[in-house]
This record gives sequence, C-alpha cells and structure tokens, in this order.
Amino acid sequence: MKQPLFTGTGVALITPFRRGQETVDFTKLEALIEHIVASGVDYIVALGTTSEAATLTDSERAAVQEFIVETVNGRIPIMLGLGGNNTLALTETISRTNFEGISGLLSVTPFYNKPNQRGIMAHYRIVSETSPVPVVMYNVPGRTGVNITADTALAIAAECPNIIGIKEASGNLMQVMELLRNRPAGFRVISGDDALTYPMLALGADGVISVIANALPKETSDMVRFALKGDYKHALPLHYRLLPLMHAIFDEGNPTGIKALLETQGRITNALRLPLVKASKQLSNKIATLYNEFGA
Repeated sequence: MKQPLFTGTGVALITPFRRGQETVDFTKLEALIEHIVASGVDYIVALGTTSEAATLTDSERAAVQEFIVETVNGRIPIMLGLGGNNTLALTETISRTNFEGISGLLSVTPFYNKPNQRGIMAHYRIVSETSPVPVVMYNVPGRTGVNITADTALAIAAECPNIIGIKEASGNLMQVMELLRNRPAGFRVISGDDALTYPMLALGADGVISVIANALPKETSDMVRFALKGDYKHALPLHYRLLPLMHAIFDEGNPTGIKALLETQGRITNALRLPLVKASKQLSNKIATLYNEFGA
C-alpha cells in the first residue's frame, strides 16, 4: 500500500557553500542528495529555513530548486519552501514559480508583523487558493513571533482542502494533542522539532521534517518507521541514541550545528552566509565527540 504524501521522514535540506566564495557548491549538494535518497528517506524539503534560503538571491534559489528536482529525478517527493510576511508578494511569487517536479508547498506563518489569528487565516486562505500544489503550513513561533493556535489550524484545515497539513514546531505538546485529537481525516501533523519527533509520533503524528536527517538519514528514517508501525521497542532506543546530537546541533542555531556535523562527516565544507556564522570551536568539538560516540 502506497504511503500518503508527506508522511514519514522529510529532510530539511541544507545548501552547501564553498568557503571564502560562499557560492553554492552543487557538487557537494548532489552527493548529499544521493546519500539522503539512498538512505531511505520519504521526501526532501527544498529551500526551507535550513537551506539558508533567506540569504540566497532569486537566481540562486531558482538554480538550487531546479538542481534538486533534476537530481532527485522523481525518486521521492519534493516539498518546496515558500513563505513571507507580505501576502500579495507571496502569491505573486507562487504564481511565478515553476512547480515542475514539486509535490507540495511548505509555507511559514507570516513573521515580524505578527498578524492575529484572523489575519493568519486570511493569509493561508489566499495561499491555498494560489498554490497549484498541496500546502503544508509551518508553525514556528520561536522564529516568526506568532503562533498558529490549534483552533486556527483546525479551522484552516476545514475550510481549505488544498492545505493538507502543518509542520508543528511550537514545542507545545498540549497544542499538538489538540491538533491530533480534532484534526479532519487526512490532515497531516508533522514534527518540526527533531527532539520531539518520537513523543509526537507516539501521540499520533505523521512524521518529521528533520534537520538531523541531513547527516543521519537512515537512523532517523528507521526510528520514524518503527514508531509509525507502533514498534516503540525499536523506535525508542534509536530516539535516545540520536537525542544528544539532536540537541547539540541547535546549540548555536540552525543550520550552524548541522553544517558542523556534516563537515565532521566529510560531506561538506563548513561555510554559512552572514548573518550566520560557523559553529564555535567548542561546539564543533562537542559535535565531533558526540558523533564518534554515536558511531561507537
């Protein structure tokens, strides 16, 4: 039986840069995608927060999107990150975007201008009507300054059939439980926090959009698959094995930590674009130690 779209493990893909030039390293990106796909993940998220999309130019974003689509070549679905705090500008961007090879849209809550719940509903209603592919809302109040309440998310789900789920990164398990208890059939609740994925899956969530899976795609996918099957005997040890690294890669922000881990693995050159900077020596050493312990 075919798995429903955007369930299981999605990878919030990083963008490798060349050190010094900080241009996109497409060779390293291709190798990373091939490793991730071969490791059995369920889908990839292109140009999300972890990709540093906010610091890419329009032409770079288009080139990265096209490259990811060509490299994945239909083997797994691709979700595209597109969001903003100007609804009209966002809808114009969606209308200009090439959705060939794209299975869904991940759209973050408007940030900085802090709309109220009615404003959030109006925003997503228009995004839903504009998008040619299914939409997953992204609730991450720690970044945006505003929370999509469970009541609002459920109202949007009931009103907008093209909005098929929510990536939940509020860290509020009470809110998550309200969503899971009252959601309409087929509405996905996806963890947006690696460390909370196991408890969310145990409560009935549908998977994760993961940062750690850039570096450990097989282990993350295995944990999620076990949990989705109700095999907590095998899922829980994997969760606890991954947990120290899950915490460490966020010590100095994202994608600072995951890029340090990927450098430790020899998969990328550790370079970020300002205002983000690479991990401190202390954190890099901590991540390297934890990764060696993980391998052991």
